[in-house]
Amino acid sequence: MSGAKKLVIVESPTKMKSIAQYLGDGYEVLSSVGHIRDLIEPKNLPAELKKGSLGKFSVDVENGFEPYYVVSDSKKKTVAELKRALKDADELLLATDEDREGEAIAWHLLQELKPKVPVRRMVFHEITRDAIQQAKDHTRELDTALVDAQETRRILDRLYGYEVSPVLWRKVGPGLSAGRVQSAATRLVVDRERERLAFVAAGYWDLVGRFTADDSGFEAKLVRLGGERVATGRDFDDLGRLKGSAVVLDEPTAIALAAALRDDTVARRVSKVESKPYSRRPAAPFTTSTLQQESARKLRLSAKDTMRVAQSLYENGYITYMRTDSSSLSQQAINAARTQATKLYGADSIPDKPRVYAGKSKNAQEAHEAIRPSGEVFRTPSELSSVLRGSEFKLYDLIWKRTVASQMADAKGQTATVTIEVGPTPADAAAPAQASAPVGGTIAEFTASGTVITFRGFLAAYEESRDEERNADDAPGEAKLPPLKEGQAIGLAELEAKGHETSPPPRYTEASLVKRLEELGIGRPSTFASIISTILDRGYVTQRGQALVPSWVAFSVVRLLEEHFGDLVQYDFTAEMEDDLDHIAAGEADRVDWLSSFYFGSDKHRGLRQVVDNLGEIDAREINSVVIAPDITLRIGKYGPYLETADADAAPDATPRRVNLPPDLAPDELTEAKARELIEAPVQTDRVLGTNPENGKQVVVKDGRFGPYVTELEPEAPAEAAATVDTATGEVVEAPKPKRAAKKPAAVKPRTASLFKSMQIEEVDLATALKLLDLPRVVGVDPETGAEITAQNGRYGPYLKKAEDTRTLPSEDAIFDIDLAGALELYAQPKYGARRASSALKEFENDPVSGKPIRVKDGRFGPYVTDGETNATIPRAESVEEITFERAVELLQIKRDKGPAPKAKRATTSRSTAAKKAPAKKASPAKKSTA
Repeated sequence: MSGAKKLVIVESPTKMKSIAQYLGDGYEVLSSVGHIRDLIEPKNLPAELKKGSLGKFSVDVENGFEPYYVVSDSKKKTVAELKRALKDADELLLATDEDREGEAIAWHLLQELKPKVPVRRMVFHEITRDAIQQAKDHTRELDTALVDAQETRRILDRLYGYEVSPVLWRKVGPGLSAGRVQSAATRLVVDRERERLAFVAAGYWDLVGRFTADDSGFEAKLVRLGGERVATGRDFDDLGRLKGSAVVLDEPTAIALAAALRDDTVARRVSKVESKPYSRRPAAPFTTSTLQQESARKLRLSAKDTMRVAQSLYENGYITYMRTDSSSLSQQAINAARTQATKLYGADSIPDKPRVYAGKSKNAQEAHEAIRPSGEVFRTPSELSSVLRGSEFKLYDLIWKRTVASQMADAKGQTATVTIEVGPTPADAAAPAQASAPVGGTIAEFTASGTVITFRGFLAAYEESRDEERNADDAPGEAKLPPLKEGQAIGLAELEAKGHETSPPPRYTEASLVKRLEELGIGRPSTFASIISTILDRGYVTQRGQALVPSWVAFSVVRLLEEHFGDLVQYDFTAEMEDDLDHIAAGEADRVDWLSSFYFGSDKHRGLRQVVDNLGEIDAREINSVVIAPDITLRIGKYGPYLETADADAAPDATPRRVNLPPDLAPDELTEAKARELIEAPVQTDRVLGTNPENGKQVVVKDGRFGPYVTELEPEAPAEAAATVDTATGEVVEAPKPKRAAKKPAAVKPRTASLFKSMQIEEVDLATALKLLDLPRVVGVDPETGAEITAQNGRYGPYLKKAEDTRTLPSEDAIFDIDLAGALELYAQPKYGARRASSALKEFENDPVSGKPIRVKDGRFGPYVTDGETNATIPRAESVEEITFERAVELLQIKRDKGPAPKAKRATTSRSTAAKKAPAKKASPAKKSTA
């Protein structure tokens, strides 16, 4: 076939452009834009298949766990284009990522395209000219074992979610979900909060002195008293109990001891001086996990954002593949790092031999290289400062520093530790103890340490950050010590008694949770970002600063899973699943046998099916209750958590009192004392502000379900006159006969208005309430059109309205403050700022699916990306400046995959017309075959 080209398929549009320029004219490079097909939703199965074993999961559990895949609607056009391109190709190269996900994408492409030309698998770990050329010349067959492992994971997640999630819907709340890894991650966060709830603080005191020698001063801390160690925070358990035999100083003892040691008659001398070499090795190059951790610590990027930025850097050829468990570097990378370190920091900045790092991951997956700058010669951050911006530049800078530092020499120095004895002289010690002597004449020992770095080594390039540690006050501090000799007398400039309390275990941050998941072997580093994103999106966890705080719903979910699905949330069991998937990926285990064991059971454990079929009765009320005190119970209800308490004097069948919890109250802050404070707080009742002089109606402020508001109370209808008795004659005087009842008028809906966000319910007065009730406020009349301009508050904030034309106001207060001149000035401007010529905030190239240009625009609901056919809202956590072409394509694809929002059905629609036709069969279960 003359003019035929080799077709190369990758999964990313950006990668497609980068690779095309390296392969040349003989190749056509196209993108699948991720997965082209997936498991169908059971509700969308053809009618004839819904009754069989496929009907529940879209996986035929009775027949080898065969999945039923379909091409998603959003990918039909992509698949058609790939098929057209394949007709003119004489060879197909599948160049998706070399991991389980990428291998699965390649297999799905092979199954759907059904090529009749030779097929080769092309893999690479960086997008550079040399790497692409080498990958083109060294292809391999499709690895069906890797595909099996990924397919097993997908089916496993479907079985787990579809069996367990309905139990959560019935017993905890609608819309909840359970997942093999997300449930274990949620349990970790909940377990940490449980530890904080059970924690009992312990108090202890110590002494910190500032000593002087040769006109130099340094600090030292009391460590021993009378030969016995003085207790620090590390000597107490989480229940506030002392774990060892250390001496615990209380406040009176510490203050008395400090006073005694300040006495001028007390001797102070250096009893011991120790010096030892200090050496510190650099950290290993980044793996996916350590990159997420360090990015969270240093750059404050979430795991999701870190992976999004790293994906962009990889696809544009700046770094190697960003999903890896390996910390090893290729020889090419080692040479590049050593050369660059020598050039920038000197010949003595690198060791004689290259450093080799072994992986520490419990479940190492694919044998990729560590994450590093791409190429044989690393580009320095300064060389890319004109190309990379924002988070991309910061992350590249971090990766570059870590990689170069990993091949540099150890930091060297000396650590000196000095011990100071404060107490009676030897002669005084033999004499009877004096009142002024410390604790009956015992010796108090203080220590101080200082490290002097004599050779910075890798520290010249990079230093790794650390997670928050408990009882940081106990950590030995570094101080610059003056030259001291044993037996040398020293002075005391200051001595202070300090009180401390032990601290509870710190909450997980994204960085520390990623670290813990990796230590336990739960999930894969490449999935950690989606795990954390899922538990945040589900409302199981919220962020308070960097800390991850579980919701009370998470407590209920974890409790139900622990009590009724015990194995599924056991950390070891979840980690063993990852080991088993590794065995499948290595071709050492059969996926059907493993899935059968997991679902139907085996000699080792009960299967998921047996567990679900034998759940028994689950008390939803008990699952959603936490006893705070004998008379106070926390309930997790449909509309949020609340406290329930019954009055001791109330009747047995009386309704218990309920008090909603403040939304910002963390679970560990709900102590018994706090619960009683909330219960005993005065009940917020409706407050009468006064009478509206225009209509005589009472105006009140209320606190409703959707927030505080003001309203007018309609006057009560007068009661009908009743018959009376004349007291003089005793005759019954009949009441006047009522007139014939007129048609009852429609109930008048009272006027209401929400308070502004800046207003407090306790501070609102009648004047403010009347201004709110009178909204919308007439600002004036447009002199050109004669249209009335009003200022009002809406669902999406304050705005001006002139006929159908609106303008956003800068604040709620502007509703009352703006005048006609200010309103006309706003209307003189373009509706969305000064962007009338082009309403796009950003413009990109054509979308690979629709073929239309992508733009970032500002809409009524915030910024969004669009290709003219599909609109996708930009998440609040992301700024317009950070949106790249790749991210825009991803957002549009996510929106397409979700499909259009379901339209509300009209009440008048008949059952017959509402019936839907079963979708046509798109694909059937497919057996895997090699290329």
